[in-house]
Amino acid sequence: MRIVFLGAPGSGKGTQAQRLVADYGLVQISTGDLLRAAVASGSELGLRAKAAMDAGELVSDEIVLGMLRDRLLQGDTGNGFILDGFPRNISQARALDPVLREIGQPLDTVCLLNVDFDVLMKRLTGRRTCSKTGKLLNIYFSPQHEIDACVAAGGELVQRADDNEETIANRLKVYREQTEPLIAFYQEAGLLKVVDGEGDVDDVYAGMKVALGL
Repeated sequence: MRIVFLGAPGSGKGTQAQRLVADYGLVQISTGDLLRAAVASGSELGLRAKAAMDAGELVSDEIVLGMLRDRLLQGDTGNGFILDGFPRNISQARALDPVLREIGQPLDTVCLLNVDFDVLMKRLTGRRTCSKTGKLLNIYFSPQHEIDACVAAGGELVQRADDNEETIANRLKVYREQTEPLIAFYQEAGLLKVVDGEGDVDDVYAGMKVALGL
């Protein structure tokens, strides 16, 4: 199965993708990982990407699509793949389609993890790490006994610098403006499956498997 994951920051795409990878042998492909690997390898595309990044520029869609094409032609994608973080806008989606068709791996489905934006704000601004145990917690959603256990162990609830409300509000704004239009784009293409991304992680996964026909 060949899938694109859509969803705002904090919707749980990474968590659910990892479960599909483990259960069905799919390959999760992140453009960030591709860029880092290509730069480290010193490939032609990697050198072009590094030159752009060193100049403070965005890596072009052409370079990213070239990396993506090379990655999908590797032998471990036989059971399918999950694209997480690409495409981010309609222009990229339009450029992706012919590349996938050229290599005989067109998309089967686009899975949207749908989460209310108020919930997303709480998921992201509420994230904390226990300084003592390293356990990831959320001041809004974690059971109180887990938070109490951190404090009782002498730990503090530490918030990442980029988990502040202003930064997260901007990330969600960018998603709404650039990526959210992909929902209608893929709906018109007949590829979109919508999954309720709120609630228990296991329930979300069960709903996803139903939506994907797994």
